[in-house]
Amino acid sequence: MAPLSRSLSSLVKHTECLWRVGLFRSFIPSHAFRSGWWKRNFKAVCCGGAGVQPLLQQRGAQNCAASVSSSSSDGQDTTERLWSVYSETKRQTEVISTSAVDPDTIFANNEMSLRDIEIYGFDYDYTLAFYSSHLHTLIFDIARDILINNHRYPEDLRKYEYIPDFAVRGLHYDVQKALLMKIDAFHYIQLGTVYRGLHPMPDEEVIAMYEGSHVPLEIMSDFYGKSIHGHTMKQFMDIFSLPEMTLLSCVNDFFMRHNIDYEPVHLYKDVKEAIRDVHVKGIMYRAVEADIGKYICYGEQSHAVLKKLSAHGKKMFLITNSPFDFVDRGMSYIVGKDWRDLFDVVIVQADKPSFFNDRRKPFRRVTDKGVLLWDRIHRLEKGEIYKQGNLYEFLRLTGWRGSKVLYFGDHIYSDLADLTLKHGWRTGAIIPELRKEIKIMNTPQYVHMMTWLQALTVLIEQMQAHRDPATQAVVEEWIKEREAMKPQTKDIFNAQFGSLFRTYHNPTYFSRRLSRFADIYMASISCMLNYDLQHTFFPRRTPLQHEAPLWPEQNSSGFGVSSSSSPPPPPPPPPLTPQDRSRV
Repeated sequence: MAPLSRSLSSLVKHTECLWRVGLFRSFIPSHAFRSGWWKRNFKAVCCGGAGVQPLLQQRGAQNCAASVSSSSSDGQDTTERLWSVYSETKRQTEVISTSAVDPDTIFANNEMSLRDIEIYGFDYDYTLAFYSSHLHTLIFDIARDILINNHRYPEDLRKYEYIPDFAVRGLHYDVQKALLMKIDAFHYIQLGTVYRGLHPMPDEEVIAMYEGSHVPLEIMSDFYGKSIHGHTMKQFMDIFSLPEMTLLSCVNDFFMRHNIDYEPVHLYKDVKEAIRDVHVKGIMYRAVEADIGKYICYGEQSHAVLKKLSAHGKKMFLITNSPFDFVDRGMSYIVGKDWRDLFDVVIVQADKPSFFNDRRKPFRRVTDKGVLLWDRIHRLEKGEIYKQGNLYEFLRLTGWRGSKVLYFGDHIYSDLADLTLKHGWRTGAIIPELRKEIKIMNTPQYVHMMTWLQALTVLIEQMQAHRDPATQAVVEEWIKEREAMKPQTKDIFNAQFGSLFRTYHNPTYFSRRLSRFADIYMASISCMLNYDLQHTFFPRRTPLQHEAPLWPEQNSSGFGVSSSSSPPPPPPPPPLTPQDRSRV
């Protein structure tokens, strides 16, 4: 068989194999596959339009190979046939349909059954209390003014306002180079997502600056995403960090626009301190308490989850870094004045993540008026409020150990990492960004784009080995088209940095951490309302690169190695009011 004939034949077989294992089945209707239209049309194109089986029957395998081989001697005919394959493949991917992913689904990285969970723990901010976009604007404005008033930054910085759609969570910031960027799970920078100020850096400059696009381990952020002990990268994992990233970018932009020489390390530390003051000095807390209805949303859904767990006799506790007055005001708004009756233990100002590691800090009782008591704590009592402490003392006093405990939080490092690595608790990550990303992934635009990108990649992969000039010229055109599509797969989520979960194709650094430290993850705690408390979450057995898929009906609606555990029939959470929707 001639080389091109072998390549085309291999492409036919590989494409059929992909259909069998379900690579495209998540996008294209199963009836279309069963009817054999892909197999018929694709093979017809490769063998001159007659279909492979009729050709084999009429002429035999050698005659079919000869017909392709003879035509492949003509470069123009080769080009026409390859573009015919291309056109037919693209046409078929344009008639797809797909079932949408439910944004209220809980996704599993690790098998976990709710029947084994006896105790449920919660963070407060962005876990029980969800905030409107007004809060990020508030943090940005206050921190910007602190820079101007306390650190003598230029007055003209007041002209900068918060940009809601500029940054995404999980980005890295090079403190010494003043660059904000997205890094994948293998420590490679996603070119096209490196920003100095509010403008992207050319790929050539990034490659020259880092001598490639790989970031060595020794300069990456530490375990908790911090830039300390020689690590020059800071990873922003907190939802509260979105205003901080935007403020850093705005001040960098101002200095560059006005040709002002500045030290990037000083800028980073000043912005970090200003953001910290917004929280530590209580400025943000007082502003939210003064107009709590403006800032907190979805309260009734969090309340419904707590009531459901309480009705089933589950024990519950709260561990948060926020102060008592702030939590009390928010929980009274969400649940009511008797909110403490739902929790067996309440701990405020816990100072996570050191709460999970530092054995030296004892618990301290706090009165309703915020007065700290000095008595030794021998047991953690329901209805009382405790400050600081540490997890080891918590475990000793409660006996709540191991996999019977499920803790929910939004910060992958501060809330979840130590619990799953050191203490064996089950962990649930709250990822509010999921809802928006899933809605985008459900759009026909995204489905068509990704289906065609996958199909085009298969064409390139199979034909790249054929070295005749005509084939290579066509493959080069396909590669250019594939490269041109990459920015589209980014921009559909966020014009600057793309998806929280993926670079162009690899998982992000954030996504890899999520899959390691969270047993389950979801858009909000209200997703729990869709599941019976006997439900088991099963991770999808996604084939490793060297494994052949065994179950053809699998599709790939999840992220990384996680699976979606579709909600069973029980009714969904209460619909959002127009007021709630307007706050997001």
